Amino acid sequence: MSMTPEVTTYSIQDVAKAAGTTSRTLRHYQDIGLLMPSRTGHNGYRYYDGQALLRLQRILLLRQLGLGLPEITKVLEGTRDTTAALRRHLELLMQERDRLELQIASVKTTIDKTERGEQLMAKEMFDGFDHTQYKEEVEERWGKDAYAKGDRWWRGMSDAERASWKEQSKQLLADWVAAGQSGLAAESAEAQALAQRQYDWLASANDGQEVSFDYFTGLGDMYVADPRFGTNYGGEQGATFVRDAMKVYADGHLK
Repeated sequence: MSMTPEVTTYSIQDVAKAAGTTSRTLRHYQDIGLLMPSRTGHNGYRYYDGQALLRLQRILLLRQLGLGLPEITKVLEGTRDTTAALRRHLELLMQERDRLELQIASVKTTIDKTERGEQLMAKEMFDGFDHTQYKEEVEERWGKDAYAKGDRWWRGMSDAERASWKEQSKQLLADWVAAGQSGLAAESAEAQALAQRQYDWLASANDGQEVSFDYFTGLGDMYVADPRFGTNYGGEQGATFVRDAMKVYADGHLK
């Protein structure tokens, strides 16, 4: 009589600790079908075997290289070549580098002219803050009308209004990061107040029109999936907190 050797599995807590990630991240990977547990115990606990750990190792490597979760999914499913995915990510990084270099030069010019008491020109102050860099991406995600509407709103503002809106955006991002680092629950009153501000912020960029459930929650998912946006919220863990808070808000207010 032959005996089948028992496969060694590890709890979600052990895997998260060993991989330097969080249980919340692993649960999110399961939710999007990226990494499934090998089995689930009768108590609902998730367990992972060696094959799952190898897949997680590859996921984390690709994340470290900067790929978003949708791209990683395509690579692991064999529908996207790793090199092609990295080449596209490199293009985005180079675009971001160019934008940052423009911003750095703009800020330096502002400092120099302010110290010398010279008059500032609007073009110099806002060089490098070009929203049109995301035109193709916005049109691909939400359609040409969505981009055109946002473009009209942005161009219709004065330089002072744009500066004020950017400052409000900066403060909102900082408050999200602080809330995420404090360990607040997504459904807490503080997190939901931030979600309301997030909704109002998005509505202001939509000519005050109602923001739909799908659009609001879709943005939350994108904050987690795309590291370019997640960075604004303190990394993947912070972006996950924002996404969860936005989902709770949407469930209660936008359905």
